[in-house]
Amino acid sequence: MKNWIVSSLLLFTILGWSQDFDKAKLDQYFDLLEENDKFMGSIVVSRDGEMLYTRSLGYCDLSTEAEANSDSRYRIGSISKTFTTVLVFKAIDAKKLALEQTLDDFFPEVANAEAITIKQLLGNRSGIHNITNDSLYLTYMTQPKSQEEMLELIVDAGSDFEPDSKFQYSNSNFVLLTYILEKSMGKSYAELLRKHITEPLGLLDTYVGGKIGTKDNECKSYVFNVGWQEQPETDMSIPVGAGAVVSNPTDIVKFSDALFGGDLVEMEYVEQMKNIQDGYGLGLFSFPFDKRTSYGHTGGIDGFSSIFGHFEDDDVSFAMTSNGANMNTNDIAIAVLSTVYNESFEIPEFKSYDVSQEQLEEYVGTYTASDFPLDIEITAEDGVLKGQATGQPAFVLDAVDEDEFEFDRAGITMKFNPAKNTMLFKQAGTTVNFTRE
Repeated sequence: MKNWIVSSLLLFTILGWSQDFDKAKLDQYFDLLEENDKFMGSIVVSRDGEMLYTRSLGYCDLSTEAEANSDSRYRIGSISKTFTTVLVFKAIDAKKLALEQTLDDFFPEVANAEAITIKQLLGNRSGIHNITNDSLYLTYMTQPKSQEEMLELIVDAGSDFEPDSKFQYSNSNFVLLTYILEKSMGKSYAELLRKHITEPLGLLDTYVGGKIGTKDNECKSYVFNVGWQEQPETDMSIPVGAGAVVSNPTDIVKFSDALFGGDLVEMEYVEQMKNIQDGYGLGLFSFPFDKRTSYGHTGGIDGFSSIFGHFEDDDVSFAMTSNGANMNTNDIAIAVLSTVYNESFEIPEFKSYDVSQEQLEEYVGTYTASDFPLDIEITAEDGVLKGQATGQPAFVLDAVDEDEFEFDRAGITMKFNPAKNTMLFKQAGTTVNFTRE
């Protein structure tokens, strides 16, 4: 549930519409990603409720060389929040909850509980601090936690701003919503998910996760660091309804089609979910492109990343789950949707450039910029150059040309000038000049 230096919503620039679908080009694209260790995961697109495209690549478990397939299951991180939001509206429909009900009915010990509503929790407007942003989170994320222990962590973290004064993403909101659902509905979150969503829709591969079971076709997650490195597993007692659901793109697309088709909750509730304020609705983001808008959610936990979106005007749903990405997955989404809408996209060329350890040492140091909030530490070890922004994980930089390196996963390019002690940083259309201290 951590983000890289700059996080961005999925923005598509796609024009026009066509019934044509260039499957051969898209398969060529994914073949190239697989050959260059750029992506492991699964993708599904549906149109009018029918599967238009499905593809799986890479491995579910590298230790046994178990390949991913269309039934492989992934931790979907914060896409869980959309499932949780649906369950909240189920509780509202059953008169067990109300949008304007306040948090002090359940957890009065939380700061500002008397002023925080269910709606504000759903919209990430409560002001409750996001506990997954703290360095302490990394010390306990793999250990089981009880509701009482999680509640204590949230209470101790306090509030960042007055309720409803702004939007700020916080996993703590949806952890609390999980406990509220369980109290108000008298069942566990896993039971509620099964009764109200997965069983009615026949989602056989969607459930609350536990320890990853590779024999059950559940995928482990990886980060590319001079080869794929297996990542630790967050204990699912921690994220619960904020990020503990396991699924795959086929099930997510079925869920998406049902949600936006009014088959899960009344359309008046769906419209409330889609009411975007400061970039977020109730359990949904909006992803605009040209004159169209899709609604969905992103997810990230451990080495997993995921996204789904629904384009109502064309009745298209798209879902992607990944257990290993060594490039910007937004580029993958654009390639898929460009194919759906018969728009051109470029097949990438993955460049490499040989650099000696002696040359790498010329780039080492701490780089700062007055117009950038973080310092970037550059290190070199065993023939690998790494970057690390203040308070964030280290990442491997791949040499692509003389003095030029990329961290493709976050769309970062760094161009060094050792003689002048400078580094030109580019990401998402932003260019920053750094100076080595």
